[in-house]
Amino acid sequence: MNTVETDVFVVGGGPAGLSAAIAARQHGLSVIVADLARPPIDKACGEGLMPDSLAALNRLGITLDDVSTGKFRGICFIGNGRIVSAEFPNGIGRGIRRVLLHSALIERAREVGVVLRWGTRVDIDANRRPLLDGRPVRSRWLLGADGHNSRVRRVAALDSGLEFQRRVGIRRHYKLQPWTDFVEIYWGDYCQAYVTPIADDEICIAIISKAPVESFESAIAQLPDLARHLEDIAAHTTVKGAITVSRQLRSVTSGNFALIGEASGSADAITGEGLAMCFRQAEALGRALATNNLHLYEREHRAIMALPQFMGRSMLLMDKSSFLRRRTLRALSSRPQIFDRMLSVHVGERPLRAFGVTNLLTLGWKLLTA
Repeated sequence: MNTVETDVFVVGGGPAGLSAAIAARQHGLSVIVADLARPPIDKACGEGLMPDSLAALNRLGITLDDVSTGKFRGICFIGNGRIVSAEFPNGIGRGIRRVLLHSALIERAREVGVVLRWGTRVDIDANRRPLLDGRPVRSRWLLGADGHNSRVRRVAALDSGLEFQRRVGIRRHYKLQPWTDFVEIYWGDYCQAYVTPIADDEICIAIISKAPVESFESAIAQLPDLARHLEDIAAHTTVKGAITVSRQLRSVTSGNFALIGEASGSADAITGEGLAMCFRQAEALGRALATNNLHLYEREHRAIMALPQFMGRSMLLMDKSSFLRRRTLRALSSRPQIFDRMLSVHVGERPLRAFGVTNLLTLGWKLLTA
């Protein structure tokens, strides 16, 4: 059979795979992306892109100027009778339907010359060589962008690592004018709900829970502050679900194999940084492939993952303890400047050390006395 030849062969055509393909083409490498699914590919997620995500997306040559989006200027925590909010220090965020984002990535990939093979099956033989609908593929690099349950990761023997947390996420859309220009996170005893403006007349609500919920409506009912906004408002999309995993791998490269996106590890969806991480990983991977140096990608990948994973584990302490959640929200509402600095660190505007010992001690004292 005829051999398919390319510099880079990408397994998985979601945002991570397309971003990696675009970055590789920006460095002059030939790229094929293969996926059994057909576009646009949807996924249950909060559908918000914070300013750091948008900046990384722009570096891949993608703007959302001609796409229907919502806009938000910061993050707001709501729970236990407390409201605390902070604005992004530089720029605004955008909410966008996942299918629209996927379409924008496909358009950019085509523009830069990526070869897209939708509806095609990828197998990997006993010698770790890929087959595209049965045809052998000869490539310098094989990239796994095939998600949490990555087959490429297993074949490359890169499964070793730690899993910190596994939670359930569900998502729906509602046709109504957003009542806020923040992404609102509602904290309950068993779940959190994320409300993101995704158009002038539409919002996305994503719910993440430690255990499967009985129904979307029952989860909303546990969050009365949110439920009040949705009285007599019917959802206009069906419920879509996914698993959110916090996973750290010991290595994301082996020989000519490299992993990206959720295949390469992940932070809990509470961080809102999943797409930002894969866009930044794509940039780092493009540079590494162009210089034949996957060790460079290993190093940059660890740095990219470190802060979101730390922030995710820190915020999930509020999910595990209602006592700590009440005290944290009370402390942050009494000293909102601490939340401002936390958000600046979270979106990469300040290094973690810039949070400062003084702020840490102040927050600790507030927790003790709240």
